[in-house]
Amino acid sequence: MPTVCQLNPVLAGSALLVGFGLFSLLRSSPGGYGKRAECLLPLATQLPARIAWFLQELPSFVVPAGLLAWQGPLFGPPGTLLLGLFCGHYFHRTFIYAFLTRGRPFPLATFICALIFCTLNGFLQGYYLIYCAEYPDEWFTDVRFTSGGLFTYISGANYFGEIVEWIGYAMATWSFPGLAFAFFSLCFLGKQAYYSHRFYLKKFQDYPKSRKALIPFIF
Repeated sequence: MPTVCQLNPVLAGSALLVGFGLFSLLRSSPGGYGKRAECLLPLATQLPARIAWFLQELPSFVVPAGLLAWQGPLFGPPGTLLLGLFCGHYFHRTFIYAFLTRGRPFPLATFICALIFCTLNGFLQGYYLIYCAEYPDEWFTDVRFTSGGLFTYISGANYFGEIVEWIGYAMATWSFPGLAFAFFSLCFLGKQAYYSHRFYLKKFQDYPKSRKALIPFIF
């Protein structure tokens, strides 16, 4: 395991996340899972929702957690604590949410794309925070760190809450990988929220017309 930061791969990986975000935003259709999954796909090209969510989210927990375990104690430098918070989020996504969801079968192509993304992002966030990030001793009291922590207490719509969470993570880490991940989340989840809003408006005649898609009172 290298112990010296290689910044060029970090920047390249961050740029790739931004590219993924722009691609998902500019696509003509939203992500093909959940209520937007193709119901007529052959069973051989689908996975049960719980298995798909568990397997695709697993690298986002295992990869950075493995780097963190290799590096040393969790409650050490700010970078290791921030990575611990990242792992905590994906522990919930992998071992709790995955087994509670009752979604539709997951298209195999979407699963493979998500698996690749989660593996790349898990390694990128873990590698940067352990080997590249440098924070002053007073970082735990810096406004960029303390204001990021407040985002975990937002109780809004699921997409909005996760976008705000990763914006808070980007602020707390003050890093290119964190910013790139927040940008991807905004593009991908924002589009999912928009199409979900359209779906509800069409499906339910009494759906409140004043309700917005993603940002309260604005959009």
